[in-house]
Amino acid sequence: MPLTRRHFIQRIGAAGGAGLAYGALSSLDLAPSAAADSFKPLSPTDRPPAGHRRVVVLGAGPAGLCSAYELAKAGYKVTVLEARKRPGGRVWSARRGTVETDLRGETQECRFANGGYINVGATRIPQSHLTLDYARELGVEVIPFSNQNADALVRYAGSTPLNNTAIPYRQAKADLLGYVSELLTKATQRGALDDVLSSEDKARLAEFLRSYGDLSSDGRYVGSSRRGYIEEPGAGVDFGTVGAPPSMSDTIRSGIGRNFAFDFGYDQAMQMLTIAGGMDQLYYAFSRALGGDVVQFGATVTSMTNTTDGVTVQYAVGDRRVNLKADYLICTIPPNLVGRLGHNLPTSVVAALQTPVPVSSGKLGIEYKSRWWETKERIYGGASNTDQDISQIMYPPDNHGSKRGVVVAYYATGARHDRFEALRHGGRLAKAVTEGATIHGKQYTKGIASSFSGAWKLTRHSEGAWMSWPGGARESQAYKTLLQPVGRIYFAGDHLSNAIAWQHGAFVSARSVVSQINQRAHR
Repeated sequence: MPLTRRHFIQRIGAAGGAGLAYGALSSLDLAPSAAADSFKPLSPTDRPPAGHRRVVVLGAGPAGLCSAYELAKAGYKVTVLEARKRPGGRVWSARRGTVETDLRGETQECRFANGGYINVGATRIPQSHLTLDYARELGVEVIPFSNQNADALVRYAGSTPLNNTAIPYRQAKADLLGYVSELLTKATQRGALDDVLSSEDKARLAEFLRSYGDLSSDGRYVGSSRRGYIEEPGAGVDFGTVGAPPSMSDTIRSGIGRNFAFDFGYDQAMQMLTIAGGMDQLYYAFSRALGGDVVQFGATVTSMTNTTDGVTVQYAVGDRRVNLKADYLICTIPPNLVGRLGHNLPTSVVAALQTPVPVSSGKLGIEYKSRWWETKERIYGGASNTDQDISQIMYPPDNHGSKRGVVVAYYATGARHDRFEALRHGGRLAKAVTEGATIHGKQYTKGIASSFSGAWKLTRHSEGAWMSWPGGARESQAYKTLLQPVGRIYFAGDHLSNAIAWQHGAFVSARSVVSQINQRAHR
């Protein structure tokens, strides 16, 4: 077969997967580049004409604050109305002094030691996201976030010797990938792939598998230091002891590899980033940059209506009722809550707002008096995974070596989180500690200083972690309906982007609306 560029790329893909194929395409300048951001930041030269200068924004989350920030650059007079007493919306970090009362009436006060916090909402940032650009522009410190840690643990239920016990991630990965490589090598040697691979292809594949799976010269997986040591190597002739791997059958049947592909997702990676001191620090920076009284906290919106020449908003601050008139309105309130406002939206828009479904999710943070996961288990960042309701245990990405630390004892969604959500905080803590102890043993139950949990469906002004479009947004007419303005009312938020549940999604949605309003104002 002639070795064309297409055949060459196909062979690389067969041997090394999509990642290697994409790398080869990039080397040949054939890979598609990341889509350029078409948004052009506004400046004083974009100052709008009279009658188009006042914009009211509902919500001081990522979409709302981004909208206000970008419009203010051109001299728009912006007012942001936020029902909460803080910025960030669903990007919420709990730290010492945080007090929250949920929709069932349970009040929690966070008592973490100074410097301790839990990102109840967003916790990680992909390197390609606009979130990092705004952090740089606003002078907010960014630090590394380990999405995967070879020293973390996996524990899954089952009937093999590998199940119902905590196994180091590096051991699980080395064993499973080693045996999969051995199986593919055997299949190739026995002619099972002769109809798709040439002799040269098979030689190249065998070379790749020996390296990828750490196979012996005869194509077998027998284990190596990749899976870790029973006894660590030391000085002189102390070469350490590597344990023998479990059987191929037990390794495959155990299901220990079910989370290995998590960081292959486009918006995931082994190395990610986060905001130092809590993700909400970015939104406090947005508020400071807007200055003055642009953001009005504690302002509960009760209605929004289109008028012949603009919009009218009614809101309450304590016992005070306020009517506000503006030329345009950007609504970033979660769509499941918009219908509760007084409005004159057409029925088609009301139906569209009711289409996306709020997702159940939440987290619980446990503050320990010592960072035993670092000192005793050598785990610095990352997460341990399990099929129990806690789903995972996430270790703090910062303040390594300090005295105390806050572990995210669960980050669960869907049915798993529903079982936590049904409990009050004390019950959530007890359940999380019981399940976490199956991974870390009795030390997980000791030295607990304080804890704090959040359940998004029970969180006032949110009532959901993010939105899910039934059947997907691409085919949804409701999704397309909300992308269009209704009179002078515009909708924005991550649910109206292709990055749902990411801050980036809220930013690109907000920037799109800013461009639409500016173009309309100048027309």
